[in-house]
Amino acid sequence: MESLQVKEYMNHYPVTFAPEMVVEEAALRFLKTKQIGGPVIDKNNQLIGFLSESDVLSKMIETIYYNEHIADVADLMRKDVLTVKPYDSVIELGQQMLKNKPKVYPVVDDDENLLGTISRNDVLRAIDLHLRSGYQKVK
Repeated sequence: MESLQVKEYMNHYPVTFAPEMVVEEAALRFLKTKQIGGPVIDKNNQLIGFLSESDVLSKMIETIYYNEHIADVADLMRKDVLTVKPYDSVIELGQQMLKNKPKVYPVVDDDENLLGTISRNDVLRAIDLHLRSGYQKVK
């Protein structure tokens, strides 16, 4: 079976966040992009964390309850982020996704610079496209 690489199916334009961004602005980015999570990067495009919709939802509920600004992205982001490389196998990533919780993985180069993200949906699409092309060759 030919290798399906992450770089062929990843999102090259993911929603990203800065650590100093307020939670309300992060929520607005999720609403506009309809993505469920995104990398937190510094000014040099280095991955420093990950923010999910559920992280933001939790704080937005507190924000509305207290009617005041509660947190910044740096306060909410996860710092221990599982990442993948662009040359990694999509099939192996799919197997990893079954064992681990993240639904979206940042794709980074060997220097930890953000290149994009890949989600469960992207992995499903890659496998589906590969299977469909195999079926067409058999006919």
